[in-house]
Amino acid sequence: MKHVRSISLFVILALHVSFLTGCGYQPSSKFARGVVGDKVSTQIIISAIDPQNSVLIKDAVDAAVIKSFQTSLSDRAHSTTHLIITLKSVSYTPLQYDVNGYVTGYRTLVYLKISSEHEGIVKQYDVEGNYDFSIEANAIISDQIRFEAIKNGAAKAISSFVAKLSAQGARTTKG
Repeated sequence: MKHVRSISLFVILALHVSFLTGCGYQPSSKFARGVVGDKVSTQIIISAIDPQNSVLIKDAVDAAVIKSFQTSLSDRAHSTTHLIITLKSVSYTPLQYDVNGYVTGYRTLVYLKISSEHEGIVKQYDVEGNYDFSIEANAIISDQIRFEAIKNGAAKAISSFVAKLSAQGARTTKG
């Protein structure tokens, strides 16, 4: 009985793999990388209104770019695509309250404006990312919690940007 079960499992797995390769499946990062190229440089515009939060997202953005595009960061002179990222705003919205009416959960919304320059063509993208977090009742949002919320929200915004580029790359490949 085990032998029949393992054979049927193998057949199902083989059919699944052949379906994915037969239908031309490609990961979205490949389409996005096709749009941006092999080397990406980033520049964060420091907001005069919110300089502390602008500085916070630099590392988060760079990590998200490396992970999402599966490419390497480069200096601007050697990059195929240059991304200029501006923090438009960060907001905190209460989501959850305790029985006494104190806020215990927040949603952070991070709005980014991304200017992408590739082969002399500049395109603008507005993206957003959110991150939900909890705090103790009647507590103040600490700098550490705020940093994590902005970092995670910025990473989700970059993921949204990658999705837009993947769709653009898929259209270019098919068209």
